[in-house]
Amino acid sequence: MKLMHKIGLDELIAGCRSGNRKAQQGLYDHFASKMLGVCMRYTKDRDEAEDVLQVGFVRMFEKLHLFKGDGSFEGWVRRIMVNTAIEFYRRNSRMYPVVDIEEAVNESSYDLPLSTLNAKDILKLVQQLPPGYRMVFNMYAIEGFSHKEIAEQMGISEGTSKSQLARARTQLKEWLLNMEGGNNVATIR
Repeated sequence: MKLMHKIGLDELIAGCRSGNRKAQQGLYDHFASKMLGVCMRYTKDRDEAEDVLQVGFVRMFEKLHLFKGDGSFEGWVRRIMVNTAIEFYRRNSRMYPVVDIEEAVNESSYDLPLSTLNAKDILKLVQQLPPGYRMVFNMYAIEGFSHKEIAEQMGISEGTSKSQLARARTQLKEWLLNMEGGNNVATIR
């Protein structure tokens, strides 16, 4: 079954490289919903995420000739979507005020009943973070970028990246604690 999927994906990629519109539509249909989820983590709402998704797919089709087959094609597409979201952020937002990491609130762990939250609730909380916090949080916690890589990608210092991450985590923890206290209706928009 997996071999059949791989052959189908390889055929779609080859069709896209030769300019076949049906293959492009097939590739889009195959990855759009998953990549929309990636884009939504980096944007404030679905409309922005759809904009990033469309630009990301245009870039993916333009750069398809660069994919050499090393590693997963899905990972390659995901990286394009993340980079497109980062570029969208840099063009449309400014980082929120930053303090040195030493001044940021120390991280502490809370035992929260996270089993009561679903993925949509968590996504809504992440989308409520200020843009700079949201970008750094996603890049570090979800995508696995180092602070050095984040700093290079975003044009900020490593200290700023660390500070933004600490503040994002602190804000998310505050919201989760409020939800635990019964204020979840007001917290999640």
